[in-house]
Amino acid sequence: MTDKELLELAAKAVGYEKDVDGCYFESGFPTMISWNPLTDDGDALRLAVKLDIVIWECSQYNCALTEIRYGKNQGEVTEPIQDEDRYAATRRAIVRAAAEIGKGMK
Repeated sequence: MTDKELLELAAKAVGYEKDVDGCYFESGFPTMISWNPLTDDGDALRLAVKLDIVIWECSQYNCALTEIRYGKNQGEVTEPIQDEDRYAATRRAIVRAAAEIGKGMK
């Protein structure tokens, strides 16, 4: 799945929409936000908190691990740590988990 597809599904999971310029906004609120949880630690953490995604530290396996505990998309998402960047791997694991939740929404 491309980064664009991941972000679109993750945005769907938290109720964000995208305008024609590619900016995200919260449904029902016309305020545009700069939002990219693949590159921004704060956006990724807020995404995890909003969706009840659990983040596990698993450096002994050289991967980031997230867990979806509620709803029909329960399960784990792992992302390998590349170039010793645990933050990037964790952000991607969070977004992938959120995308799974977004996939399951109508």
